[in-house]
Amino acid sequence: MTVQTVPFDSLGGENHGWLDAKHHFSFANYYDPKRMGVGPLRVWNDDTIQPGTGFPFHPHRDMEIITFVREGAITHEDSLGNKGRTEAGDVQVMSAGTGIVHSEYNLEDEITRIFQIWIIPDERGHKPRWDSRQFPKGSRTGELVALASGREIHAGTDALAIHADSAVLGATIEAGNEVRHQLDHGRALYIVPAKGAVSVGETFVDTRDGAVITAADGGEEVVIKADLDSEIVIVDVPLS
Repeated sequence: MTVQTVPFDSLGGENHGWLDAKHHFSFANYYDPKRMGVGPLRVWNDDTIQPGTGFPFHPHRDMEIITFVREGAITHEDSLGNKGRTEAGDVQVMSAGTGIVHSEYNLEDEITRIFQIWIIPDERGHKPRWDSRQFPKGSRTGELVALASGREIHAGTDALAIHADSAVLGATIEAGNEVRHQLDHGRALYIVPAKGAVSVGETFVDTRDGAVITAADGGEEVVIKADLDSEIVIVDVPLS
């Protein structure tokens, strides 16, 4: 197993006043040819949005966009007539497909913090859609739970559907405890602690750092141990 960390203080990004955006991978005005994503995972933005502000209506197409709300809440509206509010710890998915126009606003009286994750779909031209789901916080205490997935192993679970052989999973882990994840050969994990800090083998991953994990031939069980009380989000993607 190999683990490569992406320290938070090395991330690109810009502070626009209303939005303080940190980019794990090349995005907008930030470009680093060594940080172009992991497999189909193309974007992982760590956004802090001030109260009463947000992203006005703008278009997307052919991208699976997953939003994990870390603090506060985000209110979504789109050209399909969908409107919804997603709170801290919960998830929304927008399949942009053939085209969708949407807005995302923090209508709260407090700061909202989100992870915005973009995954390239398995093919172009899917029908656009939006969905969100509340995930009871206790359901992922000490256990990785699929939040959004297009993998067969998560069929029939509560995971929101995406058009990709990828999965977004989350867990809360008390200090000293661990969670395990089977990483198959030819796949990779990208892990970010939303809160706390964890260790993968001998590698320490601090709050809001990223880490790319790849398995040895034949696959490997990845053990993620909490150094502090932690909340983690990971994405499991194919490398080809």
